[in-house]
Amino acid sequence: MSHNNFSVEDFKKIIDVSRETEEKLICYAKLLTKWNKAINLVGRDTIPDLWHRHFLDSAQLLSYFPDHTANDKRVVVDFGSGAGFPALILAILGVGEVHAMESDLKKTTFLREVSRETDAGLIIHNERIEKITPFPVNVFTARAFAPLHKILDFAQPFIEVSKPQIDPEFLLLKGRSVDQELTEAEKKWTMKMSRYKSLSDPDATILNLKLL
Repeated sequence: MSHNNFSVEDFKKIIDVSRETEEKLICYAKLLTKWNKAINLVGRDTIPDLWHRHFLDSAQLLSYFPDHTANDKRVVVDFGSGAGFPALILAILGVGEVHAMESDLKKTTFLREVSRETDAGLIIHNERIEKITPFPVNVFTARAFAPLHKILDFAQPFIEVSKPQIDPEFLLLKGRSVDQELTEAEKKWTMKMSRYKSLSDPDATILNLKLL
């Protein structure tokens, strides 16, 4: 289903953002459209539907973020950030200290450019996840990255260094294979989970879970 007429104004009706944040998101959209002509960041057929397909899809996670205070800086890790969804959107929306993990050099070059232009403060790791020294994390995110059991495997070293001070949670954007992925993950992991319908795709699900 196409939402090519879905604009920044439509986005703002759903996600309440300041004028300054709106300008940063517009800057991001322009840079993505420009860069996508040279390197394949997102499917070219999705560019006309950018505000719905990519921006709203990422920004809807905001509703499920745990509360935090200004002096308790929340650390977010996004696995396989690609063109910045949801990492860059979340950084621009000010959810805390966002770390984008992306092994593709061209994509990280793009992420750095957008972060600089929008003053998003995104921390970028151009490295395979398993080679990154683990650090304490409050929230893990991922979109169109890997099956759930692999995401949990990647997160495990970070969870080990986070506990007992922090009990990290996951906010994951999942597609039609979500039930199959949960069945596979539950062979190894015990988890407490909530699932929500996506605002941007009737076939998609937001998983909010913690490992027990």
